[in-house]
Amino acid sequence: MSRNMLKVMVCQFFWLAVGAQAEMRTLTLRESVALALKQNPDIVIARYEQAKARFGVQIARDPFVPKLYGGSGAAYTNGYPAAINGQPPSIFEARTIMSLYNRPQTYKVAEAREGTRTAELELGRQQDDVAWRAAVLWLDARQSAESAAVAGRQLDSLRKVKDTVEARLSEGRALPIDSKRAAFDLARGEQRVTGLADDLESAERALAVVLGFPAEDRVRAAEEDPIASQTAVQSEDAAVESSIENSKELRVLESRIQIKRLELREYKSARWPVVDLVAQYSLLAKYNFQDYFPTRFQRHNGEIGASITVPLLVGSAPRAYLGQTDADLGKLQTQASQARSRIALDTRKGYVQVRKADAARNVAKLDLELAREQVNVLLAQQEEGRASLKDVEQARIQETEKWMAYYDAQHVLDRVKLDLMRQTGTLVAALQ
Repeated sequence: MSRNMLKVMVCQFFWLAVGAQAEMRTLTLRESVALALKQNPDIVIARYEQAKARFGVQIARDPFVPKLYGGSGAAYTNGYPAAINGQPPSIFEARTIMSLYNRPQTYKVAEAREGTRTAELELGRQQDDVAWRAAVLWLDARQSAESAAVAGRQLDSLRKVKDTVEARLSEGRALPIDSKRAAFDLARGEQRVTGLADDLESAERALAVVLGFPAEDRVRAAEEDPIASQTAVQSEDAAVESSIENSKELRVLESRIQIKRLELREYKSARWPVVDLVAQYSLLAKYNFQDYFPTRFQRHNGEIGASITVPLLVGSAPRAYLGQTDADLGKLQTQASQARSRIALDTRKGYVQVRKADAARNVAKLDLELAREQVNVLLAQQEEGRASLKDVEQARIQETEKWMAYYDAQHVLDRVKLDLMRQTGTLVAALQ
């Protein structure tokens, strides 16, 4: 066996193993959203960021937590017992230090806590985004499946029409161009079926990835009532009010504004004194001190007190930081005002889109009912000998086209309703 043949066999075995591990899951819309909120990678990353922000609060509070250090400062001295690293030579020493009053650090703690709130809001915004993406992909998968099924039925009718035309051509009751037209329609129908099958596979794989499954898996949309029939639309003014009230984007901006305000207070407090608690114990060696302090030498030494630091000259950096933070604060306030206006405008546009899509769906439904009635009329005429099989099948082809148009209109309505629910902040609650 050649080396190239062995490589080919190994590759085939690998892809067969991958294919064997792929799974097909059938999920409802609510099941899909629940899985996405649980195991989507973007949400997992947001949870890590939230945990990181919580640990940031502990880091900011660390100066106010007492710490104990122990060690030895033992050293050989010749002459006067000089200090080692600022401390007298000792066999063992222990010291503790903690901040009692540190106004800038207090504001840092407040900033870290507000940062935790920001991370929670970012997680909520990520959940809304992932739920919306999962719902949209679920709708795409459902529409692709419905369209593929309708196209398959249309293909059966196209085959019957082609067979009928071929029979009429052999009997001399049809022209060759009729046969070519029927063959063309059949080829176009087969092309549509193939394209819809590819679209369905792509949509199901994309849905699986959003739900946190491997790219080899597929998630099929279970049959259930459309979203349009399950959810009621708020009034336009109520939708705008709900969008502004529930907007996590605005809440995030407001949280960041609060952080900048705390930063301003932190920099303004740079001239305030800092008070630290300091305590220390040292066990001194006799050979270092007894020759120089024979009467007052004491091996066990301890001290406790407060270290007060008063900034006298703090430089130009605090003032520059104040300027930068004030500029950032103005920028965030402008962005919040801009976002509020944009959210209101987008919500009103979304409300109009829902109204238009609902009207288009109703028109498509009436058109479909008319096409179905036309098929019933031709079937009755066929029984009476006043209509041919070709006429009936052509009517069925038109009916399937109307079905696909209706499914498209239904899909558009469901999609714009999802967009409006996302805008108003009610999407996750409605799909759980």
